[in-house]
Amino acid sequence: MSALDTSSTSTRPYLIRALHEWCTDNGFSPYIAVQVDGSVQVPGEFVQNGEIVLNVSFDATSSLRLGNDCIEFKARFGGVAREIVVPISHVVAIYARENGQGMAFPAPTHTNASGLVPQMDVEVSSGPLPSPQEGGRAPLRAVPNDEGSGPTAELPDPPTDGPPRPGGRPKLKRVK
Repeated sequence: MSALDTSSTSTRPYLIRALHEWCTDNGFSPYIAVQVDGSVQVPGEFVQNGEIVLNVSFDATSSLRLGNDCIEFKARFGGVAREIVVPISHVVAIYARENGQGMAFPAPTHTNASGLVPQMDVEVSSGPLPSPQEGGRAPLRAVPNDEGSGPTAELPDPPTDGPPRPGGRPKLKRVK
């Protein structure tokens, strides 16, 4: 690849691996939020509003592989062992369950019938996001960050009693 070549691999898998390692090194449980469609292999009964939150800690998974194209592992859901395959492009957030620190990513875009990739609509908001208690799961939205260098993601506050409940995601905090 030459210095003028603008094509490169996505940074998403590298950032996911780095945050997973950070969570593990600090004794936190890394969780990923995944946008589910036909290319995602997860237990459908646990999908809500087209999303699923998965614990990807080494304690909760077996044969975990954080690859450049997909995340693969085996895990038990309701006592039943399942094979999980998540394309990297479908991971919309990775965060520590205990404190909500992590990173959000743009949702995957899909090619429409004309072969064009539709533009993503991002709602910029300076106000608080609605909580899951105020009518369900709040959508991921971009909010201005405190340094004025572009938007950063903010999610609703995490539940404080145990693992994330379906329908709620934690607030991601900027780590400096």
